[in-house]
Amino acid sequence: QVQLVESGGGLVQPGESLRLSCVASGSIFTIYDMGWYRQYPGKQRELVASITSGGDSNYYADSVKGRFTISRDNAKNTVYLQMNSLKPEDTAVYYCNADVVARVILARIRHDYWGQGIQVTVSS
Repeated sequence: QVQLVESGGGLVQPGESLRLSCVASGSIFTIYDMGWYRQYPGKQRELVASITSGGDSNYYADSVKGRFTISRDNAKNTVYLQMNSLKPEDTAVYYCNADVVARVILARIRHDYWGQGIQVTVSS
């Protein structure tokens, strides 16, 4: 079993910063891509940023380019999202996602895992 736990959300004013963290734990063999999604009320989840296992290729949604930075620490099975110059339109629930190969008894099973979500609110 693999769990993803997010932290670092909260309420900030426009222009301020937040750093989200997501730690993967459990019977992990390896983790491929990791990413952050966000979801507005009544809308589908959208990809905000993603990072490959080697950290050499990142993706950012146009709406966050130049403001958000994704990074990861493979030794800690952790992915981060540094969010600067936050705007009210960044207000959403943010979800961590990881493409994980887990150890299941003698097998290795690849599966997409999600965190429980964390609220980010940008408001004056």
